[in-house]
Amino acid sequence: MNFEELCLDTRILRAVTEMGFEQASPIQAQAIPVAIEGKDMIGQAQTGTGKTAAFGIPLLQRVDPHNKKLQAVVLCPTRELAIQCANEMRKFAKFMHGIKVLPIYGGQDITKQIRSLKGGTQVVIGTPGRVIDHIRRHTLKMATVGTIVLDEADEMLNMGFREDIETVLQTLPEEHQTLLFSATMPKPIMEIAKTYLKEPEIIKVVKKELTVPKIEQYYYEVNPRKKAEVLSRLLDMYDPELSLVFCNTKRKVDELVEDLKGRGYFAAGLHGDLKQSQRDRVMNGFRNGRTDILVATDVAARGIDVDDVEAVFNYDVPQDDEYYVHRIGRTGRAGRTGRAFTLVVGKEIYKLKDIQRYCKTKIKRQPIPSVNDITDIKVEKVLEKISGIIEQDNLGKMIDILEEHLEDSDYSAIEVAAALLSMEMGDAVLDNNSGEEFGDTGAEPGMVRLFVNIGKKDRVRIGDILGAIAGESGMQGNLVGAIDMYDKYTFVEVPREYAADVIEAMKHAKIKGRNVNVEPANKK
Repeated sequence: MNFEELCLDTRILRAVTEMGFEQASPIQAQAIPVAIEGKDMIGQAQTGTGKTAAFGIPLLQRVDPHNKKLQAVVLCPTRELAIQCANEMRKFAKFMHGIKVLPIYGGQDITKQIRSLKGGTQVVIGTPGRVIDHIRRHTLKMATVGTIVLDEADEMLNMGFREDIETVLQTLPEEHQTLLFSATMPKPIMEIAKTYLKEPEIIKVVKKELTVPKIEQYYYEVNPRKKAEVLSRLLDMYDPELSLVFCNTKRKVDELVEDLKGRGYFAAGLHGDLKQSQRDRVMNGFRNGRTDILVATDVAARGIDVDDVEAVFNYDVPQDDEYYVHRIGRTGRAGRTGRAFTLVVGKEIYKLKDIQRYCKTKIKRQPIPSVNDITDIKVEKVLEKISGIIEQDNLGKMIDILEEHLEDSDYSAIEVAAALLSMEMGDAVLDNNSGEEFGDTGAEPGMVRLFVNIGKKDRVRIGDILGAIAGESGMQGNLVGAIDMYDKYTFVEVPREYAADVIEAMKHAKIKGRNVNVEPANKK
């Protein structure tokens, strides 16, 4: 269902359209019509499914901008959620001149809040404790409230706000609407609903299952400072013609686009701050192939309909499980196969596990590709291209030219072929030799022994060095070989194909606050 069918007020519809929303989420599609009718309602839905719009749009449609008295109250469990909710509500009310939305919460100077309330506020969004504080000070006059929303009701109960919630509900006039939203429905929630809601309509939204079986899904555990580098390697390795990269914030979109451009990629950004003409220009460039990589926020990506997207990259783990479904569903369209890659930092792995559980999908862990892996892939692709040319083209004339050249040359045909491959590969071939450059460092076969200029006297432990190397380079810790620590230095063995990456990554690293130098060891 689109918002044109849900928004009775054209001013709200204009704001929603400007925010980039096109289709209503399931909770919005079901809750908005019920709430607009003025009925009490219980909505069961997970965090991040669009609940703010589900209650915010009907709430605003019932508010009279010409009446400066308090008309609606939203209770939230935390100050962060109150601020976030207020910001969203202000966006919905952008073209409803005269409506004032105010967040009130503990930790903020109450005198400022009192001054704002006295100026006339129709919608208050606050934490239970601070709302009660204002009620007792008579700076919040509840007699004119027509709608109250309990957002994240189960979370408020978990935080011990049940008594506060009931206190607030008891101050409301006889005729009012109550909208209760909760991810779960424990017994205390049902008791509050039974006591304070009048014949509520119950709306329950079940999590969507992932319905994109043709999409290969992978994740990589990365150091936050190495995310752009890892993304670059994946782009080089898989070389998709068109790819979508998702970030959680507009600022991150802008930063990443600049980073990718600096690395030589054709990238463009898409987020809510862009004007419609800018959005159209960016999308046309992506559809026409002038831009290979489109970096976008979830909201800005609504409505993107491009069939040839080969890969989706979650540069940031999405905040909500359904966002993950929407994101990766942008690839593998029209019967094609697609790939989805997610970069995970630290404790985000637990969020990814939640996504797998809710979406009933399998996201496979992959090692971060090394420089050599990228080179091998590039060589393979060039050779595949060559094979195709040999099979399809008539190379008779080219063979004649080469044979004539080789007759007067000191080079063999294989040397000429190698030179042409080197021209095609550029610097990548040189990078591939990086492991060979180390020579024999006295390590086990297949390994390189590295010298690190800190040791026991620097009060570091083997675990500190292991953690720094794995964390900075993105290499799995279990791939590190023998670590021999002495008073003033340490020797560490790493796989030959990762040696160059480790040395490069450790150039700007610190261990226990100390700059470190890592270089190939000299064989004794």
